Amino acid sequence: MELPVNVLAIPVAAVAALVIGAVWYSPKVFGNAWMKASGMTEEKMKGGNMALIFGLALVFAAMLSILLMQFTNHQWGALGMVGGDPENAKASFEAFMADYGEQHRSFGHGALHGGIFGILGALPIIGTIALFERKSAKYIFINSGFWIVTMIVMGGILCAWH
Repeated sequence: MELPVNVLAIPVAAVAALVIGAVWYSPKVFGNAWMKASGMTEEKMKGGNMALIFGLALVFAAMLSILLMQFTNHQWGALGMVGGDPENAKASFEAFMADYGEQHRSFGHGALHGGIFGILGALPIIGTIALFERKSAKYIFINSGFWIVTMIVMGGILCAWH
């Protein structure tokens, strides 16, 4: 039996996060508002190790992709019911996967679950951190909005690519 996701979808979804971030945080979209809300300055922006920042951002996005595919691809749940090893499953599992293995495998379905993941996952995490850091609602909505949109796109990629 094949895995419920094409492993090539993981790096593609991770790169999508960086592309969305480049647009989202550009000065023409939310970049200037984000800089003001976060207290970021041009000097701070220039002082960072960009290779390290983007490298780790890509690794973190790949980690999120791996987690997100558990929520977007229902086939992972079926695989979990047999202990993760389809070789040890009964014949009925193979029949079940033959009947339902491609169900709900669309960009829209993955986007729906990605959006739910972003709203119920990213928003509360970012919101809680921002409250204790005394950041504004604008800061919360800019950063949470980025992750909600990103999870929608990542979820769509992960679910549709098979």
